[in-house]
Amino acid sequence: MTGKFADSLTTGALTTGSLTTDALTTDPLTAGAPTTGAAAGIEGTLAEVLAGVMHTEQVPAGPYTVTVGFSTWPIRAMRSLDFTFMPEGGIADKSGSLILQGPGFGQGEGGTPLVRHPRRLDTWGLDTQALDTPGTYSFGFVIDGPQGQGEGTLHGVTVLDQPGPPLPLSWAVGSLPFGALLVFVVIVWRRTRPGRRQLVL
Repeated sequence: MTGKFADSLTTGALTTGSLTTDALTTDPLTAGAPTTGAAAGIEGTLAEVLAGVMHTEQVPAGPYTVTVGFSTWPIRAMRSLDFTFMPEGGIADKSGSLILQGPGFGQGEGGTPLVRHPRRLDTWGLDTQALDTPGTYSFGFVIDGPQGQGEGTLHGVTVLDQPGPPLPLSWAVGSLPFGALLVFVVIVWRRTRPGRRQLVL
């Protein structure tokens, strides 16, 4: 992916495979101590985990950096998940739109306004959305803010096949009991219908 990899426990003072000295020595829970620097990064990460963000990607969009969060990772077709889109500096003084490209979307589902996530009002997002078709998707952003307009795209978001057996096979297996019942009813009806009984004198 072109977005910079940043899993949910590798932001702020946390780095891949190691902890910095600041993260180990700063105590964000000290009474009266301001939560800044590395401690703020750790608290932000914990907040993301508690909100259900399992994976993040960072996307440059002009002068802004957008952090894209996924509540489920990896993504599977027909399985609902939440998406969050947080521009650097917050959303209070910004507006934007989302352009989704991938199977079933053609050249892009363009110009959808970015709105607040209904359960995380401090960020933009999509609530319980599902991508129905496996394949490769991209998320494009157009951000308007104090530093002007910026555009960026997160490429190569892979949606895996639906978990479990293929849908046609699932329907076929699920219909077997109904089919067996239908055959049984037909056999009983043919054996007991009045027209097949002979009159005995």
